[in-house]
Amino acid sequence: MNLYLKRKYYDNGTEGILTIDQDTKPFCYTIELPWIDNERGISCIPAGTYVLQKRYSKRFKWHLHVQDVPDRTLILIHPANDAKKELKGCIAPVLTFGKPGTGSYSRLAFQPLIARVFAAIDAKEPIYLIIDPPYEAEVDINL
Repeated sequence: MNLYLKRKYYDNGTEGILTIDQDTKPFCYTIELPWIDNERGISCIPAGTYVLQKRYSKRFKWHLHVQDVPDRTLILIHPANDAKKELKGCIAPVLTFGKPGTGSYSRLAFQPLIARVFAAIDAKEPIYLIIDPPYEAEVDINL
């Protein structure tokens, strides 16, 4: 299974459109920190292809771990509605965007995402997150 993330970068945060496999309709949207040269704790991660794995922690319960991010560790996909307050380089699914780096209904976006990805992982399917260069659309893309 491939998850495709197309991003739009702003000074205060990054917005993304997440699709799965050949589906052209967004599965959900994402928020991240702004791009600041891949600096730990203050920047989103670089575009590229990453393996996703299941991970459990007391704080986030079950979530996704983005593997082998250059010069970064513990990059996760977990719920959050404000990148600057709740993320340290991780990716948060959301259903709608607010101002750049913010969104709404992250837990509602997260649950179906991990259900689908975990089912594929349990079926021994490799799961890749493919982060593409930025998108250029200037339209309202909320679900």
